[in-house]
Formats: sequence, structure tokens, C-alpha cells
Amino acid sequence: MKGLVLNMCLLFLLTAFSTAQQITYSDVLNENSKDMNYHIIGKVSGNILILNTKSPKFAVSIYQDDMVLKDKISLDFMSPKTFNIDFIEYSDSFYLVYQYKQKGIVYCMAVKMDGNVKKIGEPILLDTTKVGSTGDEKIYTVITSEDKQKIMVFKIQEKDERFNFVTLLYDKQLQLIHKTRQDIGYNNDDDIYSDFHLDNDGNLVVARSVRVHNGDDIHALDLIIKASMIDTFAIWDLPLDKLYIDEMKIKIDNVNKRYVLNSFYYAERRGNIEGIYSSIWDAKGDSLIATRFTPLADSIRNIAKESGSAKPSFNDFFIRKMLLKKDGGYILVAEDYTKQSTGYNSWNRNDYLYPSRYGGNYYSPYYGSYYSPYSPYNNYYNYNNYNNTTRHYYYNILVFSVSNTGVIEWSNLIHKEQSSDNSDNFLSFATINTGAMVHFLFNSPEKKDPVLIDNVITADGKLKRNPSLKSYDKGYDFMIRFAKKTGARQLVVPCSYRGQVCFAKIDF
Repeated sequence: MKGLVLNMCLLFLLTAFSTAQQITYSDVLNENSKDMNYHIIGKVSGNILILNTKSPKFAVSIYQDDMVLKDKISLDFMSPKTFNIDFIEYSDSFYLVYQYKQKGIVYCMAVKMDGNVKKIGEPILLDTTKVGSTGDEKIYTVITSEDKQKIMVFKIQEKDERFNFVTLLYDKQLQLIHKTRQDIGYNNDDDIYSDFHLDNDGNLVVARSVRVHNGDDIHALDLIIKASMIDTFAIWDLPLDKLYIDEMKIKIDNVNKRYVLNSFYYAERRGNIEGIYSSIWDAKGDSLIATRFTPLADSIRNIAKESGSAKPSFNDFFIRKMLLKKDGGYILVAEDYTKQSTGYNSWNRNDYLYPSRYGGNYYSPYYGSYYSPYSPYNNYYNYNNYNNTTRHYYYNILVFSVSNTGVIEWSNLIHKEQSSDNSDNFLSFATINTGAMVHFLFNSPEKKDPVLIDNVITADGKLKRNPSLKSYDKGYDFMIRFAKKTGARQLVVPCSYRGQVCFAKIDF
């Protein structure tokens, strides 16, 4: 009888877990995965839409909620010279914004489509730029407000140490609200721009960091705001108290009308990371609410260190996410990342943060996440083009809770060890906030088959590990860092199955 009771309890636990987290897989794609790019657009009219590109052809696969392929629609109306695509999805439609170059002119086009990838009207021309036959193609950037009621298309061209901006602000019907042409000073050697953001009122927000001349360390910081209906930029100097900061991250808090800025900071040039810099800006009052430099305590340093001294424990951490709370506070998430390459010098975090300065793949820092090495638009295989091996290391995740005045309330560390040669598609992590807790999902090599780990952190900072999500799904490897949220408690994740691409829907 005791054995029966234990078995019934075990069955109950497994049943409870399976109803809480369910994975549904699509069939594998028939195309050659090595030559295919993809982008998870999102869920539109109940369909999950995924762009497939195999130059020069573009198509969108339509999956039903059970991940059965419903249809695949070729985007034949797009120019075969298209080189950049952005998506703005709504519950019942989406915009496809694409750029192509023809006879020395870059065209920025947009078309509205429904959940079955049928055009709602013809493509419309948003803007053109003459760049010549040898000019750079990477002209336009598309950003949206959190509520997607405001859309901005902007371009930046550098000339005579000036950034020439053209911003076009639209409503959700793509009706032009305001157009601005303005310029701002730019030093190609020393100025670093963060990603650009658009708040729900249509204000453009970006941070500009300034390096010490001919150095890597940032010693000055400006917050730059272009109000929606104003043609000029407001530039606000944010004091750094003679300290040095790292890459700047911004999050728009539309509920509380605030802009949240975060970075790691250093006490001296080329020194160890000392702690976290936080600034909170009042968007309504155009004023600084709080600025704090919070040292990282020895207790968390000792937990984070892999070996040796605790002082450099955070030198390889990078801020990945900021998750907002209703009261104006937020969760700050950082990850330990390094890489080693044969034939190159030793690892330098500045090479990773600012690759344009070192001949990397960025044209300029204002292009944001699309051209980032952490981009969600990717090729399944990311082979090194040289006869060198690059080994990627993605280790622990550091989680902080920060109050609405910038005070760190608690911290925790999620242990993980991941590494891979040349491609890092299966490394790093994804998060999903299900209300009472935040799930951290990442692959962990256990025995021969990796499993998808689900660690959760509760509102008061407690950490617990749920049962693995894929213990019984042998052969599937998740590219979890490219997961896309498609519902309040749902993610769609690209996967590999026997070398071919497929997609998994995870319901929490």
C-alpha cells in the first residue's frame, strides 16, 4: 500500500508539472539549415509567424497553435535586393518594414499584412536616401513604443564630425505625425551611443557616453531626448563623480514616466568593476530623480568568483536585461561571458562591447540590437570565416532587485556553465515573467544530452530550480537565447533536431 501511495504521489507531481509547462514542437524544416536565416515575428490572429530567408528569397511560415505548419507564403513583392527587415506585430496584423538598395538609392518601404500573411493594401514608400554605388546600405532604424501606438523610422549620416538625424514619427496606422531634420556633434573616436528608445508619448531617448581620449574608459555621460513634436535635442549631463562606467543600458518605464539607466562602474581606469551605476530620470519633469553608485559586496563577489581573488569577480559580466516593476523599481540581470580565439590576443571586454572601434561588424554604435552579436535575427549556423577556433563561455547569471530610488534591495546568483566552439547559438539564457516569479531558462550539459533548465526567482529574491523542461525530449537542442515571447505565459524557441531547424512552443 505504501508503494502504491508513493507512486500515486509521484504521478500527481508529474501531472501537475506537465500541465504547468508544456512543450509543442513543429516539424523540422526541409530547407538546408546552414543557408537559412529566420526571425520569429510573433503571434498574429492566433497564428505563429516565422520569417524564413534564403537569399534572395523571403517567405513567412504560418504555424497553428499546435505548431502544425498551416501555410508558407512567399513575399514575392519584395525586392531581391532587400537587406534589412523589421516587424511590428499587433494582435490581428503586422507591419513589415524593409529596405533595399537600387541604383545608388536606399528605399525604406512598409506593408501591412494580416495573420495569414495577406497584404492589407500595397507597400508604401516611407523614405529614400541617395548613397551612391559604394555608399553604406545601413541607413534606417525602426523602433516602436512599448504600446506600439507610436512608430519611428530614423536615419543617421555622419558628416564633418556631425550626426545628421532625420526622424519620422508615425501613429499605428503609419500616418506621419512629425518629421525632424537635425544634427548633433559626434566624435567617432570617443562617442558611444546606446540603443535608441521610443516612449509611449513618441519621445526619442538615447544615452551618449564619452571615452577618455584614446582610451577605453568612459568618463562622461549625456542623456539625449528629442520630444515628439520638437525639432531639437535636449542634452542633459549626468554626473559620474570622477568614476568610470561601462556600456550604458536604458529602459523606458512608461507606467511611471521614467527613464532608467544602468551600467557597471570602475573606480579607476582599466580597473576592476566596483559596482552598479543607476540613474532614474523623470520624463515629465525633465529632472534627475536619483543617481547611485552601489559597490558590490564581498559576499556576492565570493559567490560569483570562479577562482582566485574576489576583486575581479565581475569583470566579465554584461548587463543583459532590465525587468520593470509596477512601483518603478526593476530587476537587473547580468551574465558572465568571455571568449578565447586562437590566433588573436587575449579577451578584452571592450572589443565585445564596442567592436566598431576595433574593426568589428558594427558600422556605428547607433544601429542597436539588429546588428548586435546578441541579435534575435540570426543564422542557424554561425561559422568562423577564418581558420581559427573561438570558444565561447557563458557562465553565471547575476540578478539584482533595485528600488524606485536606485537602491539595491537584494541580489542572487544563478549558477551555470556553458561553452562551445565557434557557434554560441545554444548558449546563454532567456527569461519570462509569469507574474509571481521570473523564469530563467538555459541549456545545461548533463551526461550526454543537454537539458533545458528552469530556474525561478520569486519577488523576494528566493531561488529555486524546477524540474528540467526537456528530460524526455531526446534529440532537441534549444537555441534558447533567441526565444520570442508570443503570449503572457508563452515562448517560441528555435531548436535543432538532428542538424535541422524546427521550433518549439513552451506554455507555462
